[in-house]
Amino acid sequence: MGRGPAAPGSVGIGARPAVPSSREAGPGERRLFVAVPVEPTVRERVGQAVAEARRICGDSRGLRWVGADALHLTLRFLGATPEGRVVPAADAVAEAARRVEPFALRLGASGAFPGAGAPRALWLGVDEGGPELAALARFLDSALAARGWPSDPRPFRAHLTVARAEDPGAGRQALAAMAEAARDLRPAWRADALVLFESHLGHGPARYAAVREAPLGR
Repeated sequence: MGRGPAAPGSVGIGARPAVPSSREAGPGERRLFVAVPVEPTVRERVGQAVAEARRICGDSRGLRWVGADALHLTLRFLGATPEGRVVPAADAVAEAARRVEPFALRLGASGAFPGAGAPRALWLGVDEGGPELAALARFLDSALAARGWPSDPRPFRAHLTVARAEDPGAGRQALAAMAEAARDLRPAWRADALVLFESHLGHGPARYAAVREAPLGR
């Protein structure tokens, strides 16, 4: 844990890319994940870079770009969770948040999982705040494990997902476009909370709602 993202386009061996299950929650379930929010002005700047990358790519099928409102630094996907497990999940989030003080975050260069040859998840790396994010992920994993969730043995790799590619050719094109669009993009903000989100699938982009927001260091 604690290692930052690989160099742009390199392979993230053993990393846990943020690829959620596409299954909608069933009756009595809620589709949950845990993330550090991205400050609104940073979301706007990243959204502008994504819009420019989309313009460069044109109408390329096989690409799903992340909207500015949906940008967040995901630490753990819990997936479809029974209603009775929501409170324990929220308690785990609060426990992990108490163990890390607010810290500075700065985004870095673009890259992809599993690599530049056949990119599936495109991201912006984290130049500053990676060790703190890794500590949060570690404390969260421990708090969830204590409440019955399986531990995730894969090393954490801090990254902000901006697109997903179903076609390798489209993925390579998008990776090059994102590298150009985000060439001078290094926005920074102060992380001060860990949030348990619920995602709602359906027609159009997924929608996210905060279930529990836990301040860091308290």
